[in-house]
Amino acid sequence: MRTSWGSATDRGRVRSLNEDSLLAYPPVFMVADGMGGHSAGDVASRLAVEEFSQLAGRTSASPDDVHQCFHRTATRLRESVAAGRTAGTTVAGVAIAAHDGGSYWLVFNIGDSRVYRLSGGDLEQISVDHSVVQELIDAGELDPREAVGHPERHVITRAVGTGAEPEPDYWLIPAGTSDRLLICSDGLTSELDDGALRSILASVADPQEAAQQLVSSALQAGGKDNVSAVVVDVAVATDSPDVENTVRAPDRGATEPGPDGAWDDEIDGATIPRPTSQRQTSQRPEVP
Repeated sequence: MRTSWGSATDRGRVRSLNEDSLLAYPPVFMVADGMGGHSAGDVASRLAVEEFSQLAGRTSASPDDVHQCFHRTATRLRESVAAGRTAGTTVAGVAIAAHDGGSYWLVFNIGDSRVYRLSGGDLEQISVDHSVVQELIDAGELDPREAVGHPERHVITRAVGTGAEPEPDYWLIPAGTSDRLLICSDGLTSELDDGALRSILASVADPQEAAQQLVSSALQAGGKDNVSAVVVDVAVATDSPDVENTVRAPDRGATEPGPDGAWDDEIDGATIPRPTSQRQTSQRPEVP
C-alpha cells in the first residue's frame, strides 16, 4: 500500500495545556485526546501513543495487535497515575491491515475522537462516538443538529483509563485507490462541521497542508479545546515497477504546554468521562 500523510496539533486559544497526542507512521495513524489535566491527561495520551508506536515499521497490523496496544496502555495508566487522580484518553485511528489477500483499513475507536473517509467526493464518518449525546441520538431523543449545543456534548461513555479494561470498536474496510482519511480529536469537530471538513479535505491536495489548514480553521472558529488532525492518502499498490512506496516524515511538532492546570479548573470544552454510576458495560466487540 502506498501512503502519504500529514499531521498537526495545537493546544487551542483557551486551554493552557495540550492533552492531545498523535502518531502518524505506517502502519498506524492515530489521535489520542487525554483527560485529567497536567500529569494525568497529557500522560494518558502520551502513553497511548508510546504503546501504538510499537507497531511502527511493520507492513500491517492485526486486530489482536491493536487490541493489545489498548490493553498495555490501560495497564501502564493504572501503574503510572497517582492514587486518587482520574486520568484517561480517547483513541481513534486506522491501521493498515491485510485480509483475504487484499489491503484494508482497520479502523479503531474509543471515546469521541473520530475517523472520517473522503471517497468519491463524499465525506463519511466511519467511527461512532462513545458519548452521552450519541446515545441520545441513537435512541431518537436528540436531533443530530442539536448535538453541538447540548450541555453534555463533551461527556464520553468509554475511554482508556485507570478503571475497567478498554472496550474499543473496530471496523474493517477495503482501501480504495483514492481514499483520503481524517483522524481527529473532538477539538476539531466541535468547531468545524462536516461541510467545512469536506471542503478543506477536497480542495487541499497535500495532506500536510490539509492537516495544518484544518487545525488553523478550528482555531479561527474559536479554538476552545486542543485540536489535532492526521490526514492520510492511500492507494492500493500495483505490480507496476513505477509505483513506489511514498511516505512523509511524521510531523511531531506539538504546541508547548502552558502552566500546570488541574482538571476541575479547565473551562468548558474539555472532554470528561461520564460519572461511574452512569456508565454502561458492554461486551468486547467482535473483530473480523
